[in-house]
Amino acid sequence: MQHRLIRRRLVCAAAAACALAAGPGVQAQAQTNTWPDKPVVLVVPYSAGGPTDVVARLLAVPMGQALGQSVLVENTVGAGGTIAPARVAKARPDGYTILIHHMGMATAPALYKKLPYDPLKDFEYIGQVLDVPMTLLSRKDFPANNFAELLDYVKKNQDKVSLANAGIGAVSQLCGMLFMHQAGVKLTTVPYKGAGPAMNDLMGGQVDLLCDQTTQTVPVIKDGQRAKVFGVTTPKRLSSLPDIPTLDEQGLKGFDVKVWHGMYAPKGTPREVVMAINKALNAALKDDNVKKRIAELSSDLVTPDKATPESLRTHLQAEVARWDKVIKAAGLSAD
Repeated sequence: MQHRLIRRRLVCAAAAACALAAGPGVQAQAQTNTWPDKPVVLVVPYSAGGPTDVVARLLAVPMGQALGQSVLVENTVGAGGTIAPARVAKARPDGYTILIHHMGMATAPALYKKLPYDPLKDFEYIGQVLDVPMTLLSRKDFPANNFAELLDYVKKNQDKVSLANAGIGAVSQLCGMLFMHQAGVKLTTVPYKGAGPAMNDLMGGQVDLLCDQTTQTVPVIKDGQRAKVFGVTTPKRLSSLPDIPTLDEQGLKGFDVKVWHGMYAPKGTPREVVMAINKALNAALKDDNVKKRIAELSSDLVTPDKATPESLRTHLQAEVARWDKVIKAAGLSAD
């Protein structure tokens, strides 16, 4: 009996030694077989209540249901949305910390000279999520009542007009700077720690103008009591806001800013885990409540062929190249 016990212990010790010698591959496979066995953290680069946060929280519930574990949304705010990607890039590549980010992943390399991560090298790609148009708003009591009056007013009162944004490097900043560039004006820009606070101050009359995503602005526009709208940033009018003209048709030719979102995991996350998260993402994109809410916010969920790791990788590469040219040509570097 004692010999049998000793032999069993020796076999167990040998098996453990073999697993260690085999390296991280065997251990990763073991982890993959039980993944997920705890909640997954979905990191958002911007404040609670902002456009990207709204999208993240809509997706979190059906993704959690598909995974069999909760998906917890965490807002990691700061440095124009670059702190959150840096955090996820350095996280353990086990699938329990993932990122949702908008086109800021593509604009950051041109905006920041010392970016603490590389969007093209430091992540595994999960899939694209949705596209969001933007709108140009003002406080309710702003003197202009249409876009022609707006242009005339800002050109005559450049030093008196304030333009809010969600922070240095945020899409609202980029949209606002492109507006100033094409309108030929230089306004006082006011950066906030997220789109939510910026919108609150616009509605409160503390700032004059804001360019922001429809996920946040559509309820305000339809309410009609808290802000004025001067145009949408896409080449075509929105079906949900058919009476709102585009900035392009009102004179800012070629003005086109549409915010796309993608989901990422740290580099080295096992392929099986990435695909499990991708499967949960696709399940969420088919969820009736998600589809209904996104449509109400004048946004478009991507088609299944875009909600793939390969599609997001290709799209990000193209967008990095595109925005590098646009940002440098317009002199929009943030540092």
